[in-house]
Amino acid sequence: MIDSYGDPGTPDRRSPARYLWWLLSSQRLRAATGALLGTVWMVLLTLAPYVLSRAIDDGLRPGDMAALSGWTAVLLGLGGFNAWVSIMRHRTMTRLRMDATFRTVKAVVDHATRLGAALPRQADAGEVVTIGVTDVQAISQSLTMTGPGFGGAVAYLLVAVLLLAVSPALAAVVLLGVPVIALTLGPLLGRLRGTETAYRAQQGGLTARIGDLAGGLRVLNGLGGKGLYAEGFRRESGALVAQGYRVGAVTSWVQALGVGLPSLFLAVVTWLAGRMAAQGTITVGQLAAVYGYAAVLVTPVALFIECGYDIIRGLVAARRVTDFLSLEPAPRGGRSAADAPASPSALRDPVSGVEVAPGRLTALVSARPAESAAVVDRLGGFEESAVTWGPVRLGDVAAAQVRDRIVVADNAADLFAGPLRDVVSGRRDRDDPAIVRAVHAAVAEDVLAALPEGLDSVLDGQGRNLSGGQRQRVRLVRALLADPEVLLAVEPTSALDAHTEAAVADRLRASRSGRTTVVTSTSPLVLDRADTVFHLVDGKVAAAGRHRDLLAAEPGYRALVARGDGDDAPDDGGPGTRSGPEARAGTDAPPPAGPRACEEAVT
Repeated sequence: MIDSYGDPGTPDRRSPARYLWWLLSSQRLRAATGALLGTVWMVLLTLAPYVLSRAIDDGLRPGDMAALSGWTAVLLGLGGFNAWVSIMRHRTMTRLRMDATFRTVKAVVDHATRLGAALPRQADAGEVVTIGVTDVQAISQSLTMTGPGFGGAVAYLLVAVLLLAVSPALAAVVLLGVPVIALTLGPLLGRLRGTETAYRAQQGGLTARIGDLAGGLRVLNGLGGKGLYAEGFRRESGALVAQGYRVGAVTSWVQALGVGLPSLFLAVVTWLAGRMAAQGTITVGQLAAVYGYAAVLVTPVALFIECGYDIIRGLVAARRVTDFLSLEPAPRGGRSAADAPASPSALRDPVSGVEVAPGRLTALVSARPAESAAVVDRLGGFEESAVTWGPVRLGDVAAAQVRDRIVVADNAADLFAGPLRDVVSGRRDRDDPAIVRAVHAAVAEDVLAALPEGLDSVLDGQGRNLSGGQRQRVRLVRALLADPEVLLAVEPTSALDAHTEAAVADRLRASRSGRTTVVTSTSPLVLDRADTVFHLVDGKVAAAGRHRDLLAAEPGYRALVARGDGDDAPDDGGPGTRSGPEARAGTDAPPPAGPRACEEAVT
């Protein structure tokens, strides 16, 4: 099977059928082995009735014990050998399906990584989860056709040839019967594809809604929207159940006919052979052989029906995968046409009018936090824009250079499970003194002291075993430890009490001295430490200057930041109680992940 860390290859995204073929061609030897073993298995099943007929005609009827014993031994040997072939076939097909599953998962994960910040804008979390849980199973199951499915086709032709030696009429019934069954099921399989596609689309949407509900339940409670949201979820889940019944209705007919039609087929062939035996047209041994052939043929016919069902489901699932793999990162112009500036340079955003001077602490203030966050997205290179970095356009600089020198520290950035040391170090190895310095700068000494094993303590995924304020400071530790040339921090202190926030503001300024730093906030404690504050109104700079100067000269700015200057919250490093725009409802629960959520985590 594919190695856990191996390259899955380049998926063929042109169509669902081509994607399934890519999965097969990626493991040609295993697919060929499965087809060979499936063919041998079905052929040996088909030969058993022939051996049985010879034992009857050559040994049982004449009373020739030697012939009877010989054919009986052949029959036993055939059965034993075929049992071994069946085991090997099953093992091979299991490995083929598992390889297809892991290869699809790796292809999806790799592409999600390449999409980066564009992923949340083009696909929701529910779609990705459903691909990884449901679609990969349907895709891998559809590949069964290469083993027993191929063997069933060979067995069907072999039975027709063997029956031709017994009776051309019986051979004609077999040759025509299977296509009639396929034509009977064809419309049902087409309908199944339509209902399965609709069900799959609704399922992905509902899974996304579940993720939104889990991430924003506290916010919904605070806004009084839980009932409205629950009613919408109840309505959508009811529609999904109804669509599931439609899929089940079609599936039940396919499965019922999959059992009933082969049984009817067996009855017709056996009835014809019995009449021929009674008329003396065929021998008793041939009658037993014909019954055996027809009984064996039930298996490949059932396999044809099952494979058709699995292929339909596999194509539907593969369509979702190819659609996801066809998503493209946001266009970046001539992304590799220019190098980043050799020395620290100013970042300019023509849309908002913000200009970030190198080596200084800059703050962005807006009554709508989303507006300042949008500026950070552009300055960080997460959106196509006209932002310039010194003399070059940011969109023309190679992505690797941008990510190495500019880091966006989002308040909702992912915290992966693992030892605290690894969580804050990211992809680079950091020694303990460097980590301790970053911990001090983020005022996170109490977080470290509260963990039983210090830096070796294991954090749960998303830091669920920490409070909201502790998670925020751990994210800040990680951002400071990355020590980028440009640090863009979104609401880095929104979940902290005033005392801790003031300490973070002082230490952040000291630790980033001489480095370019941008923060978004409406807290006077943070703004007072900034070299330059940009007051944004409707996403554009309305005023710029020192915090105290803006307080004196700009009534709108004064009214905005005064709302964030409330009473101190309890000094526990947990969620704050300010009523300003930066305060989040239920900060112990992380806000929904944005396009920047993973960037800092892998820096």
